[in-house]
Parts: sequence; structure tokens; C-alpha cells
Amino acid sequence: MTDQIVITEKTSQAKDVRAAVGGRYGAILPAEGHLFDLVEPEDVVPEWKRWSPILLRPDGLYGTKPASGGNKASKLQAIRAALKAARTVWLATDCDREGQLIGQEILEHLKYRGRVMRVIFTAQDPQTIRDAFARARPNTDYARLYAAAVARRQADQIYNLSLTRTATVTLARGARTVIGVGRVKTPTLAIVCKRENEIRDFVPQTYFEVVATADAAAGSFRMRHAPKERLLEREDAEAVAALAEGFEGPLSVKVEDKRQGPPRLHDLPSLQKLCGSRFGWSAARTLEVAQQLYDGEGKKVITYPRAETRYLPESLIPDVPRIVAGLRAGRAYGEVPVPDPAVIRRGAGGPFHDKGLAGASHHAVIPNANTVETLREVWPRLSADERKLFDVIARSYLAAMMPDFRYRQTTVTLDVRGHAFQASGRQPIELGWRAAFPNWTPADEKGEEAQLLPALRNGEATRLHDAQVEDKETRPPPRYNEGTLIDAMQNAWRFVADEALRDRLKEAKGIGTPATRAEIIRSLKAQEFLAVDGKHIVPTERGLSLHAILERADPALVDPGVTAQMERLLDEVLVGQQEMAGAIDAVCAQASRIIGRLKEGTPPLDPALLAGSSRKPGGDRAPTPAMRGFVESLARQKGLKTPQGYKTSGSACRAFLDEHAPKRPPGVVEGQDNPGQAPSQPGGAARSKKGAARRKATTAGTRARGEPGTAKRPSGGRKKAPPSEMAEGGTPLRIPFGNKDLALKLGARYRAGGWYAPPGLDISGFRDRGWV
Repeated sequence: MTDQIVITEKTSQAKDVRAAVGGRYGAILPAEGHLFDLVEPEDVVPEWKRWSPILLRPDGLYGTKPASGGNKASKLQAIRAALKAARTVWLATDCDREGQLIGQEILEHLKYRGRVMRVIFTAQDPQTIRDAFARARPNTDYARLYAAAVARRQADQIYNLSLTRTATVTLARGARTVIGVGRVKTPTLAIVCKRENEIRDFVPQTYFEVVATADAAAGSFRMRHAPKERLLEREDAEAVAALAEGFEGPLSVKVEDKRQGPPRLHDLPSLQKLCGSRFGWSAARTLEVAQQLYDGEGKKVITYPRAETRYLPESLIPDVPRIVAGLRAGRAYGEVPVPDPAVIRRGAGGPFHDKGLAGASHHAVIPNANTVETLREVWPRLSADERKLFDVIARSYLAAMMPDFRYRQTTVTLDVRGHAFQASGRQPIELGWRAAFPNWTPADEKGEEAQLLPALRNGEATRLHDAQVEDKETRPPPRYNEGTLIDAMQNAWRFVADEALRDRLKEAKGIGTPATRAEIIRSLKAQEFLAVDGKHIVPTERGLSLHAILERADPALVDPGVTAQMERLLDEVLVGQQEMAGAIDAVCAQASRIIGRLKEGTPPLDPALLAGSSRKPGGDRAPTPAMRGFVESLARQKGLKTPQGYKTSGSACRAFLDEHAPKRPPGVVEGQDNPGQAPSQPGGAARSKKGAARRKATTAGTRARGEPGTAKRPSGGRKKAPPSEMAEGGTPLRIPFGNKDLALKLGARYRAGGWYAPPGLDISGFRDRGWV
């Protein structure tokens, strides 16, 4: 048996390593992600099996136990057997903090004491892997990377389980539900809920601007009066327009030559933000496509995708000519005018910045230098989505090696009896890096900003005419898509009010990690706290209720800024500014403070709050075929017209059925898509028992993980609105901005006093959404 072995993170990685180095470094054995989990609190202290509001911190650290599922047991057994004879272990797991933990925890649990070498590679082609083995370093050189991973994992277990149990015991007394708290998951939910509440509370405000055509010697152009102090009365705007009509005066013209450097290279969060906005991809989809480009069979055309920095080490400067030449050899990038030699920018303002990589285990995502010359062969094997993402990465790299964009900025001002009218224009002098993006126009160069101004001289006379008043309206902040949500998580300092703390947190990496943020969002969706509405991600009513409960109990539970501070302490372990125990202590101190606050006598919640509808706010699910068929059948039976839009609107169908369908008997679950469903078939009771057992097991698993739990949904039909709400004049409604169409479909009407439900209309659909 060989006296050395190689441990990889997964089977596909083992295959690539085997293809690169053969058996030169011994048998190559794959793990299957984490082969070990942390033990449960009750495995450490038996008394902790009973849930109570205490800090679940053991003496020392939580131990590990073999993980179950998949082929983990057989993979662990193979590694255990090989380690008995191995004198040297080559750890060739992923290059980040999680990869270090996956590999080293195997050796720690099995108490291996031989020689350990760490193999770090940021691309997965044969040459990169061979080079990585050749420059492998002792694993002890990566002690901080391992300590940072252990600190994060231990802190999360203590914080999440302690606060989930405390919140459940203190807030859900008597309710059969789990109130889940996650150190990262809960503030992520809060980010979306706060934005949704801002949108719902938003009241649009009408204001006015004045535009006019200006005639100068060399031509005409448009000027605008848009003061910072908005014109809120049309009469005021019309008075300014009257002053502007026919006004003559001298122009103030300011011309500046400016330059703009290329955008920074991409890390995973920036890719997820761009692909979410441009392609409508989820964060997980972006990572999935990037992973295929990184290690897919016959691909391997980009570097490690879970990047958390947008800089490159200066040691990669020699690769620039090869990557540029390889990209430009194909038709897609052959016309991108990268100069020879390419422009090399060092320091914080350029792509090559060694200091910017402090604390990072890998660099920005770029084309793989060792496979770029084979791109023409690889291209036919790429899917349409893979080509889209590679194009984003390739053009970003080419742009980074090109000259600045140079332009002439012209700003024109005219004082109309104390009212400033302005126009601006931008004339390119040298496209520079902008030539890498021929189909892209920035937002600030669209509309009037894109107008080509005639040649103008400072002080020359002009005359205004065709002055008009334009109606404007303020708009609410936009909803998040998964990409912009990840950007918000990465820049959690924006949610901090304290200026000094904001500045410190700008240097941190936000909440969560590039490798976990997509999974956090996916988990919140799976638990029905978040939902997808077109390209947007929105909170469900259950998510909003959970957020409100936790915010009322202790605002720190849902504060992204508080979590960002904890993240900063955990990241400091990596750069040696904090010891592992100190970082865990800090997270435990925060958890203890919150536990104390929750034990002070916070009133218990109403169990119904967490059993609310999980329908998308501001959205409308399409009806099932059964629901549409029942609407049509009922309309024929009763000689009624089918409701407008019922074929595409579940809400329209539901409102119609609530009003005209026979009331559901007790036991029929609210939200059942087919109100005409036949009674259960024989064996239904047995299936129900199995379902109940599965639900019980799921709840138990949820408790063990400390994730937000799923409350039982109340059964029974919609309650008819009480008579007091059907008084003459109708029931007043509070319809959030952007929900006009849905409100009308549900039967709402609008009058001078605002929205209302006409007398006799069932308002349960409005109550479900919190609009009554």
C-alpha cells in the first residue's frame, strides 16, 4: 500500500487531479463535501436536550461526528483505511476557507499525525494542478485559514441553536411552532422585509419640472429646470414656464476633459448581481453556470468562481499577453482593440493589487491562462448560458487591460430670472476600454443626458421657446432581485446608522460568504419566507410576520449591521488580528445579550402570525387548471359571467369562488387549489399518518439545525367578514403602491377618500395581505 495519498473535495475533482498527476503522489481519494457534522448540544450536555433559554456553549469546542447521506460513509471508510499506512497526505480540496475545513477536519477527527502538504489551485486544468503540486506548502502554513473556518462554524452553531431555542421558548409559549433564528439567514430576511415595508408604506408625490428649447448660433438643444427643492405645485411650475418663454440671456458654458478607468474585475457577488439584472438568473444559477465553466468536463475555461475579491496578484501580470492573445484569436473578441503591450494598472485603482488580496484565499474570476488557447475547441461544448457568463468574464478582463475612456463633458447653465435651467452632454474623445462593450450604454448617457450639444461659447446669447411643464412622480425603492440582494448582503454597512462604524464595516465582506449566500436565499425560499415574483424576490406574509416578531423582541436579531460586525471579527481570524477563541467569545457575548433581553418578559406571539399566507405580496399566482375549470363550471351552473382575467389570475378565481362556491365543510384546508376535489380514496388515512410522521421528522430536523421552522397552517375555509365591516359606505382599505391591478381584481374600488371594499364584498383576501 502506498505511503502517501491525495484527498480531494469531490469525485470530479479527483478525476481531474488523476488526469494531471496520475499516481505520482499516491492514491487519490475523494471526499463528498463535508464528511463530518458538529455533534448536537444534547450529545455534549444531556440536560440540553430540553429546550430552554440558555447559551449552548460547551467547554472548548463542539466535537465532530460522521455525516450521513449519499456515499459519505464509504468515502470516509476508504480515507480512514488509507491513512493507516500513509506517511504523507496531500490536501487538494478547494482553495477557500470551506475547502480547508473539509480536508483538515478529516485529519483532525481521525487524529492523523503524519506529514500534511496543502495543494492550492485556482483553476482546474492539468497544467495548473501540476504546478500547484510542485509548489505545495506545509499545511501548517494555512493554520489561520482553518481557524477562521472553525470559528465561523462553531459560532454559527452556538448562536443559531441558542437563539432559535430561546426565541421559541420565550415567544412561542404554547404554540406548536419553531421560531428559527440564523446569524446570517435572519438579517437576510430582514433586508427584504424592510424593503417591502418601505414599498408598502410609500406614498407617491407629484412634482413638476420645466423644459424648454434653447436656440444658439450653432443649433438648438433642450434645457431643463429641475431644482433640488422640487416644485410641488403646478402653478409654481407654470409661472417658471411663463418666465422662460421667449427669455433671452447669456449661457454659462463649462467644458472639461475627463477620463474614466475600466470597471473592476468580477468576484462571485458582482457576477450574481449582473446576471440577476441582465439575464434574470438566480444567485444559485449563476454559481452553477460558473462552476461548470470552472471544472466541467472538457471546459475549465475560468478560474475559481467563489471569489470574494476583485483584484489579482501581481504575479499574474506575465499571463496577460497569453490570455489577451487567446481571447482575441476567436471571432467573438478579435475586434476588441486591446493595445500591444496591454495597459497594466497596479494598486487599488487597477486590477493588480497584492494588498487588496489580504485575507483572501483566491483572486478575481478571470479566463484560465492555461486553457484560453483551446477556447475555439471548447466553445461548441458550452451551453448558451455558459457562453453568456464567459462573455461577461472575458470582456471584463480585456477591458481591464485597455486605456481609460476619455471624454469631453459640457455643462450649460442659463439663469432665467433666478431660476436655473441646465443642459449637459458628453462627447467621447477616446473610447478606450468602452470598446470592449460595444452594445452597452451607461444609464447616465441615456435620455437628455445623451443629447449632442452644438458648439457653444461661454457667454453667447440664447433664446428659450416652447417652454412646457412636465408632470413627475416619486417612485418607491425597487424590489430586490437575487443579484441585488446578494450585493446588499455584501455591503451590509449601508444598513448601519453610525458613521464611524459604517466606515469600519466598509472594509469587511458583509454578511455570509460568496459560497453560502445563494444557499441562504434558496433556504429562505424553500421555507416559504421568501418567494420569487418575476425577476424579483419578495417576502411572503409568513416572512413578514416572522421579521416583525423578531424585530419587536430585539432589533439586534434582524439587524444586518450587527451581523456584519460579527462577520468582521470572524474575518479577522484569517489575517491574524483575532484569535479563534476571541471571535467565538464575541459572537457568544452578543447571543447572551439577546437571550437576556428575550428572557426579560417579552410578550408571547399570536401563533396565527406564523401561519399566515405565503402568497407573494404584490404578485399573483396563475390558477391551476382545476381551479379554472371549477370557475367555468360554477359560472355555467349559476348563469354567471366568469370574472375578468380568471384564466391568468389565481386571485380573480379565488375571489369568485369565495363569493359563489358552496362553503367548504370543516377539515378542508384553506388554499386547496381544487375546491371540487373528491373525498379521500381508501388508504387516505394511512397516507395522512405517513405525511404527519414526515412533517414531525422535518420539524425535528429543523429544530436540530436551528433554521426558521414551519408553523402548522390553520384549516377551515375563509371566515366571512364581520357585519361591522360591511357597514354602509364599505370598508376602508390600505392598498400599497404598485398593487392597483390586484386590488381591482379582488373587487376594491377607489373614491376621493381612498380605496375601499364595497358593502357585501368578502374582504378576507385583503385581510390576508394586511390591506384592511
